[in-house]
Amino acid sequence: MTEFLKVVKYEEAIERIAACFPLRPIESCGLLEASGKVLAQEIVGSEDLPAFNRSTVDGYAVKAGDSFGSSESLPAYLTYRGEIKMGQAAAIDLERGQCAWIPTGGMMPSGADAVVMVEYTERLGDDSVLVYRPVGPGENLMLRGEDVSQGQSLFTPSQLLRPQDIGFLASLGIEQLDVYGTYRIGIISTGDEIVPIQAQPGLGQVRDVNTYALAAAVKDCGSMPTSYPVIKDELEGLREGVLQALAENDLVLLSGGSSVGIMDVTIDVLMSIPGAELLFHGLAVKPGKPTLAVKIKDQLVIGLPGHPVSSLMMFYIICRPFLKADKRHRIRVKLSQNIASQPGRDDFIPISLTEGEAGLEPWGRPLLGKSGLMSILALASAYIHIPYEQQGVLAGSFIDAWLF
Repeated sequence: MTEFLKVVKYEEAIERIAACFPLRPIESCGLLEASGKVLAQEIVGSEDLPAFNRSTVDGYAVKAGDSFGSSESLPAYLTYRGEIKMGQAAAIDLERGQCAWIPTGGMMPSGADAVVMVEYTERLGDDSVLVYRPVGPGENLMLRGEDVSQGQSLFTPSQLLRPQDIGFLASLGIEQLDVYGTYRIGIISTGDEIVPIQAQPGLGQVRDVNTYALAAAVKDCGSMPTSYPVIKDELEGLREGVLQALAENDLVLLSGGSSVGIMDVTIDVLMSIPGAELLFHGLAVKPGKPTLAVKIKDQLVIGLPGHPVSSLMMFYIICRPFLKADKRHRIRVKLSQNIASQPGRDDFIPISLTEGEAGLEPWGRPLLGKSGLMSILALASAYIHIPYEQQGVLAGSFIDAWLF
């Protein structure tokens, strides 16, 4: 058996993965199906929005100067010229001392530069309106192109599309978009000790936790997981399983079989496949030191540790950044206790969150334990990163955290 495990720094591992991570396919998508997908094109405003000056309130379109000095005791008297119809072009030209009724969203008539809210007016008969409050030029209206101007860059590639973005795109009349397609990711658990979850484990055996946890994490990133049967630590069976997964997916995740040991044959199997190139085998991190990555032609195989906490943590740390465009999972927390860290490695520590004082940053409580304790991640809401050169973090310190 070939023994590698020459650790590299976390940042270097990320750079090596980024250099060969499979490119997403680009596909056309209808606007109604685009929410939650990642945009693959730039969106530029093709027209001004709004396309005309329009009122933002119900009231009377006026020349602002005609309202100056008006008050409850000394209102301005304006001549009523008619009504602006909703959804129709304004056919009225206002002159000094004139006004026109206008609904919210109505097109401003020529000559008007402000709108007096109806609450501050009074209609007198058929041809006069009293104005009890002055307005300034541009008040209570939206100018042409104020929302979007023609030629303005609105969206860039790699943006995650949210429901509000879909509404914005609908206002531009966009029906079809180019989006990045879904990654297909194969998941294989390996190890003589792994049994299906419906089985009763015997002595020395454990249920297949990683297949289910990793599949759920892949799905949460917007990708499509394919789970394969557990493969024993046997050279030929593992090789056949990896080749099948490579043929059917863009990326393959293996859990188990990455530690240096007599029964761990994963690295030997991967390196025996034509075109295989070892990116790294061993990271200067905790948890997840035995993680490996191998490029096979234009595909990538990532070998994760067998322990459930280490396996899932390493997925979040080295896989999720490439699969999920949403950056909102990063927050700021205040640590509730000291955390020791050994210089010369990056530490990733799960934490639970509790509400902070008076709306301040939440408290982060480290959840410390062994890498096989799945209950730790079940209690965790996020994780923190202590960099390679840092010797721990003091209680009360503010630090970035990444939500699961």
